[in-house]
This record gives sequence, structure tokens and C-alpha cells, in this order.
Amino acid sequence: MRSSRNLIIAVAAAVILGGGGLIVLGLTDDDEGVLPAAISGGNAKPAGLSAEELAKRERAKRAKALDAALKQIATTTPDFSVAVLDKKTGQTYAYQGSETFDTASIVKAQILACELLKAQDADREPTEGEMALATPMIQSSDNDATTELFQRLGGKSAITKCNKRLGLSQTTVNKAWGLTKTTAADQVRLLNKLVDTKGPLDEDSRKTAFTLMNTVDDTQDWGVPAVAKPGETATVKNGWDTRSADGGLWAVNTIGRVTSPDGKVNVSVAVLSHNNQSMDDGIALVENVAKLTRQHLKY
Repeated sequence: MRSSRNLIIAVAAAVILGGGGLIVLGLTDDDEGVLPAAISGGNAKPAGLSAEELAKRERAKRAKALDAALKQIATTTPDFSVAVLDKKTGQTYAYQGSETFDTASIVKAQILACELLKAQDADREPTEGEMALATPMIQSSDNDATTELFQRLGGKSAITKCNKRLGLSQTTVNKAWGLTKTTAADQVRLLNKLVDTKGPLDEDSRKTAFTLMNTVDDTQDWGVPAVAKPGETATVKNGWDTRSADGGLWAVNTIGRVTSPDGKVNVSVAVLSHNNQSMDDGIALVENVAKLTRQHLKY
């Protein structure tokens, strides 16, 4: 009886000292050191765990729930993969992140990065001619402009060499650039390089990449931007392709970033898919997957 009274007195003191918020400072009772639920509100922090450890546990719990949601979708949809990098928390997430898919036109973001690096290496700004190709390549996904810029840069061998600087270890360049193979994990690495202040791209190059990927044609403003909330900023490069070799099925991919003015949201997302019955089906799939990452990871 005495221990219970002492416990209540100690808790009351903690409440008063804490300005009304319950602060538990090593309180113990005869019941294994557990505060009554009515007093603790059921929210007592597990003993010995730091705020960082608790956050890590919560992120793992969210990732597990997202795994389950994506596995459920995978039972009724074509193949897909997704990767997320949250620069604010440092959390990375991947579902089938190392599975290989055709890039289709998302490779154009990679080609842009290589073009910007080439200009940097020569200690100059991109020329008007280079930007006359890079701009439609990103904003309207112009294939002819891409082919010309790809060749000017040196084709497959040059882009492969550039990939090493960008940290793309799971991407294999094809001389037919749209058939380049990549993974969702590699694509979030690329997206991170496009904004990393300690990465290979300087401030002007990062700004150019952001401007182009933030101003794509309205008809191509789908995919990752679908997860952005009002007031947030999105960048994107999408890719889509259908070939007779694939039986007329569609590869549909989206890569991009979502940020908020207050810095609380700073996320790179890549969703890759193939064997979609139509382009619209593919868009619906990659947007649904992207939205689920936000719903479960809480970024």
C-alpha cells in the first residue's frame, strides 16, 4: 500500500514539474516497474530506447506495412518495382529495387546529367546548341533531340563512363538508348545526384536539371507529381514504350522528386513497370504505387 502511495506522489510531482506533461524518470513500483495504464495513457516509451531508436522502429513498421500493401497489388498487376529515398530522415525503401527494367525515356534524365557534367569538365556553361537539344528532351521527351545529344556525347561508351561518376552500378546502357536497363534503386541514386550539394554536379547544373524537370509538358505531368500535396514542388521524367517484341505491352516508368518549402518533405521516388496492357494502365499503376509509398512511409 505504501509503495502505491509513493508511486502516485512521484507521478504527481513529475506532472507538476513537467508543466502538465508526464515525465517518467526511472519510476518503479512493485509491479515490474510498469506505470498503470490510466496514468501513463498507454504511451509510455519503452525503457532504454532513444528517440532515434524509436523513430527507426517506427520507420521499419511502416516499411513492413508498405511491403504488404505492394505484395497485395502485385498479385493482380504487371511487374513493377519502386524505390524511395527520404533525404530528411535518411530512410531508404525498395520493393523489387534491384529488379531490372527497360528505361524507356527516363534515361533522358541520365543523359541530361552527363551533358551537364561534360560542360562542367570543360569549365563552361552548356552551349545554346546543347540546351536546344536538352530542353525538348526533358520537357517534351523529344526522341530526335535525345538521339542527337546521345551521339554528341559519345554514345553508349561515353554514357557508361559517365554512369560511374553518377554512382549508377545497376544500369547498362544500350546503343538504342531507350533499351537501357536499370533498376529503381539506381534511379533514386540518380535523382539524389541531381540535388546533392556534395555530388558531381555543381550548383548551376543542379539548377538546370531542376528547372527542366519541373517544367515538363502538361501532358507528361503524371507519375511522381501525383503524390505532391498543394504547395509542394515536384520534378519528374517519365518513360513509356511499347514494342512488338513485347507483344504490344507497355513499359511505363516515372522518376522524380517531391519537396516542401519548409524542408519537411525532401523525397526521391522511382517506379518502374512493364507488361502493362496500355499506357493508361501503366500510368495508373505507377501512380498508385507512388501514392502508397507516401501513405505508408508518412513523408
